[in-house]
Amino acid sequence: MEAVAGLSTGRPQGTSTKLSGMHDTDAAVITPEHRELLGELLDRWSLHVIDELCEGPRRFNDLRRAVPDVSPKSLTTTLRRLERNGMVERAVLTTRPVAVEYRLTPLAHSVQTLIDALYRWTTTSLPP
Repeated sequence: MEAVAGLSTGRPQGTSTKLSGMHDTDAAVITPEHRELLGELLDRWSLHVIDELCEGPRRFNDLRRAVPDVSPKSLTTTLRRLERNGMVERAVLTTRPVAVEYRLTPLAHSVQTLIDALYRWTTTSLPP
């Protein structure tokens, strides 16, 4: 660990919060806002939900069946957070009875390539 004036940074020596490939003049430091958004995107259920919604719009119970380990409360919380962050749209369908459908926004689709890369990385990096 790297120590400065007796304080530990909490990161291994030689690591940084700067994004890879960025130069000092780019000012690409991960801010608390970045950390919050990344934390919400990479939480326990968000990736599962986004992955399922990549297949197409889904109703709540369809998502529950697709992600069987998630509780209804956790799924609701995850969907609301993704909606608040602009990743998921909630559409009320005018059917009898009224139904709600969730679908990815263009913003979430723009992140899908990165999520796929993260999945590939974990697949190749995890020990057998």
